Amino acid sequence: MCRLFGLTAAPRRVAATFWLLDASDSLAVQSRREPDGVGLGVFGPDGTPEVHKAPIAAYQDPDFAREAREERAATFVAHIRYASTGGLTPANTHPFDQHDRLLAHNGVIGGLPRLEDHLGPAMSLVHGDTDSERLFALITTYAERTGDVAEAITRAVRWTAANLPVYAVNLILTTATDLWALRYPETHELYVLPRGAGGPSGNRHLDHASAAGTVRVRSADLAVTPAVVVASERMDEDPGWRALEPGELLHVGPGGRVRHEIALPEPPAHRLTLADLSPHAQASQKPAPAG
Repeated sequence: MCRLFGLTAAPRRVAATFWLLDASDSLAVQSRREPDGVGLGVFGPDGTPEVHKAPIAAYQDPDFAREAREERAATFVAHIRYASTGGLTPANTHPFDQHDRLLAHNGVIGGLPRLEDHLGPAMSLVHGDTDSERLFALITTYAERTGDVAEAITRAVRWTAANLPVYAVNLILTTATDLWALRYPETHELYVLPRGAGGPSGNRHLDHASAAGTVRVRSADLAVTPAVVVASERMDEDPGWRALEPGELLHVGPGGRVRHEIALPEPPAHRLTLADLSPHAQASQKPAPAG
C-alpha cells in the first residue's frame, strides 16, 4: 500500500530530515513491496514548491535508500508509491505540483476517460498517466474558481464518487502555509497527531518511523515547536494519534488551527472492491505486513 506522510509547523519553518526508505535490515524486502517511487515536497522561503522524487526502489540502489534528505520548510508531504495506475516514470511519481499546491494520494479511481472528458482544458495540468494527478487537476480547477481548497477537495471527490468507480481516495494536499487531508471512504486508514512542542513529555524532538520500514523523519526543532502530523499509520506510541473518520476532511492552517468535518458522508455510488481491481492494482492496495 502506498504510504502518505504530511507535517505542518506553519507559520514556523523547521528543519526535518527524511529517510523515505528507511535503511533497516528489512529494507530490501520492504522496498520490493513498495517498489515504484519515492517523493518529498516542500516550499521554499518565497513559497515556491520544491519536489524531490524518483521512480526507484531501495533494492535497485542501496545508496539511495541510505541517503538522508534534510529540508527546512513550514509544510512537508512525503509519499512511497506502489503503482496502481501508470508506469514507473518521474511524471507518475508523487507528490504532484499544480498552481503552488502539492498533492500525494493513496487509492484507486476508475473510469479515467470520463474524468478526462470532464476536465476538458484542465487536462493541460496533467503530465503523467495516474488517476491521482487527474483527480488533482479536478481539485485545482475548483480551487481556482472558488479560492477555497477545502471546498475544492470536497466538490472534486464528490463528483468522482458520484460518477466514477472508486476504491479509495486518501490524500494529503499542502501549500506553503496549510495542509489538508482526506480519508474516503473507510478503505484505508489515515491518522492525525496534533503534537505539542516536545511531544507528550514536553522536551523531546520528533523522531517518527513507520512500522512498515518506509518513512522515517526527525526534527530537533519540534522539541520547541508544535506541529500536526498526518500519516498512513501511527508512527510512535504518542496517545494523541487519531484515525480520521471515513469521509473526514482535515484542514490545518497557520498557527496549528485544526478544522475538520465529515465532508463526504455518503459512500461512492460505484464502489470497487479489491476483487474488482487488476492483479497489479490489488497488490498496490494491500497493506504491507508490519515490522
